[in-house]
Amino acid sequence: MTEHSPNDQFHASSFLQGANAAYIDQMHARYVQDKASVDAQWAAFFDSLDEDPADAAQAANGPSWARRDWPPTPDDDLTAALTGEWPATPAKEARAAGDKIKAEAQKKGVEVTDAQVQRAVVDSLRALMIIRAYRIRGHLIADLDPLGMRDTAVHAELDPASYGFTEADMDRPIFIDNVLGLQVANLRQILDILKRTYCGTFALQFMHISDPVQAAWLKERIEGYGKEIAFTREGRRAILNKLVEAEGFEKFLHVKYMGTKRFGLDGGEALIPAMEQIIKRGGALGVKEIAIGMPHRGRLNILANVMGKPYRAIFNEFQGGSFKPEEVDGSGDVKYHLGASSDREFDGNVVHLSLTANPSHLEAVNPVVLGKVRAKQDQIGDSERRAVLPILLHGDAAFAGQGVVAECFGLSGLRGHKTGGTMHIVVNNQIGFTTAPHFSRSRP
Repeated sequence: MTEHSPNDQFHASSFLQGANAAYIDQMHARYVQDKASVDAQWAAFFDSLDEDPADAAQAANGPSWARRDWPPTPDDDLTAALTGEWPATPAKEARAAGDKIKAEAQKKGVEVTDAQVQRAVVDSLRALMIIRAYRIRGHLIADLDPLGMRDTAVHAELDPASYGFTEADMDRPIFIDNVLGLQVANLRQILDILKRTYCGTFALQFMHISDPVQAAWLKERIEGYGKEIAFTREGRRAILNKLVEAEGFEKFLHVKYMGTKRFGLDGGEALIPAMEQIIKRGGALGVKEIAIGMPHRGRLNILANVMGKPYRAIFNEFQGGSFKPEEVDGSGDVKYHLGASSDREFDGNVVHLSLTANPSHLEAVNPVVLGKVRAKQDQIGDSERRAVLPILLHGDAAFAGQGVVAECFGLSGLRGHKTGGTMHIVVNNQIGFTTAPHFSRSRP
């Protein structure tokens, strides 16, 4: 014998189910406005309810406690970059662009027809779409592959033809309203600026930054003509000097201690002047101490040419000795595990450097450095977190493949863990322990 609740029968036969409530409320609201807008049977049903018309209209609008701003539907560039759903340009923005174009033409004493304005507006909107595409995707075709190992794929988003431009349109003036620092530019100029900014040996990704002030600062800093870094003669000489020191050190070790495990920096010598500049600029901006965590590769060069460790101490360690015997525990290739500390002075600003000791599991040093920096900030009362800077160096394969890197990023914004920002430097040799990137991971 099977028992069935009468409610089951009512639920199966009734048209007044909860799933239909919103639909019926909306139909009732239409009926209040115009009785002929619903079927006669529904009109008879609503007549029988004898309900106040105002209540019917209120029910169609939903409960009084319902939020109108939830769920959120952001239409900013960050969300569009993640979802690929670009918001349609509102008509008022197109009209505003048309008004600006007319105003510019009138300043020059030129009369333009509505058809010309419409074409100019379309050109402007398409040009702005190309500019936004390069800001988001330009790094995909950046010149970051000197070995030629990567396949050069064509990206339709970066092709002017995808936006309706042809070769005949390349030299036509387009109004871009100072977006790249230019009021008017042709497409050839626009692409030249974009490729130099986002697709050269230097490439920048900033569209993921949710703070509009920070994103605008970066945009203003790099986009347009004349934004390249210009070094003085003395600056270029200082960079060359550090490169010569770095390469000469590696060559000497290769000749003097051939076959000895040394984890050379060969090919990544630019790291040395980069570190020097970070220390010098950081000291000028108020940094008092820098904590460094790094892998084995390049450690000896960092010790010699950045930390200022004496050459004779390094060479003594190659011959089996120790710089500070009382601090050495155990045996093995300890010179690649030990830390160091020193003071560097630039332009009267003294910065204390500390290189944290780390084991063979390279990225394990990351949370140690971050914890050390946070502790020092708390000890000196650095609530703005400007006086102590963490610098973490990585190999490209370790940065992409080691989970502890992502975990440290995940903690970076939490109140109990934040350090005010970390400088990450990825030394990219395009190969991680004999494995090329396309065999080791699926993301770039």
